[in-house]
Amino acid sequence: MFPKNAWYVACTPDEIDDKPLGRTICNEKIVFYRGVDSVVAAVEDFCPHRGAQLSLGSVCEGQLVCGYHGLVMGCDGKTISMPGQRVQGFPKIRAYPVIEKYGFIWVWPGDADQADVARLHPLEWADNPDWAYGGGLYHIACDYRLMVDNLMDLTHETYVHTSSIGQAEIDQTPVTTRTDGDHVITSRFMENVMPPPFWRANLRGNHLADDVPVDRWQVCHFYPPSHVLIEVGVAHAGKGGYHADPKDKVSSIVVDFLTPETETSMWYFWGMARNFNVKDTNLTAQIREGQAKVFAEDTAVLEAQQRNLSRYPERKLLMLNIDAGGVQSRRIIDRLIAAEQPRLVA
Repeated sequence: MFPKNAWYVACTPDEIDDKPLGRTICNEKIVFYRGVDSVVAAVEDFCPHRGAQLSLGSVCEGQLVCGYHGLVMGCDGKTISMPGQRVQGFPKIRAYPVIEKYGFIWVWPGDADQADVARLHPLEWADNPDWAYGGGLYHIACDYRLMVDNLMDLTHETYVHTSSIGQAEIDQTPVTTRTDGDHVITSRFMENVMPPPFWRANLRGNHLADDVPVDRWQVCHFYPPSHVLIEVGVAHAGKGGYHADPKDKVSSIVVDFLTPETETSMWYFWGMARNFNVKDTNLTAQIREGQAKVFAEDTAVLEAQQRNLSRYPERKLLMLNIDAGGVQSRRIIDRLIAAEQPRLVA
């Protein structure tokens, strides 16, 4: 259902600022917290004494303390101490590789020996003063792969997002799909169209006219295990489109980190990174609010879709040309999952 030997976004740093956080990722119940010197740690959310959730405890001087009987857990999964008890024989619980990078906490739920920071693809917009970022988190009751399908085929915008980013020209413009190793790219370029409401607001945010035709682009990038980054933008028509001078366009990267919780639920870390008017915090808040509404519309559709698919698991779905990006992305996911399965010896 999901590859485990991969980095997933687990949470944002503010979620573990003052207390431990329990979160299920790829069916693994994990507790995240700041250990000694505020270094992030992740262990099983299971106290070896009586099975209590460690996430319901507290962090004291960098040590995770169980809220049931005061057991103190180390970041390596070994019990450090417990009031009135010898702990040398206590069973070790699982510790997970975890890193803090690019403004997120990332966890590796698979084989710890295979965890490699180099396998986290670079994010050029993160920790870069020339970019601004704003985003949020949704918990969605659907298979994360449905969201991959959704993001790699933006044709639905015409129908799901009629009041924000949708427009008829999306339907009327062909989409191209290609793969480069484990990287899937779908592209759509619209010329001489009127900008929809969301993009009119962004044009105004960069002090550009919003009532003139534009060239619009959508370039979706899938990276395993389940990350989708989408280059989006509009430029005044005839100014070069995607390659237009910054003074004639507004462009951004839609950030989508899809973290499976279970087979039918996921954590959706969404946001938008932009490289125009980056110091305007009001614009960041305005874009974030607009994005939140767009993704809430997706959530309603996908959760209803999951209910239908769960009810009729035997039904076969159609695969059309517009689905190519999602199909290719799923093939990569399936291959990674298969590679993790134990091989049977004849």
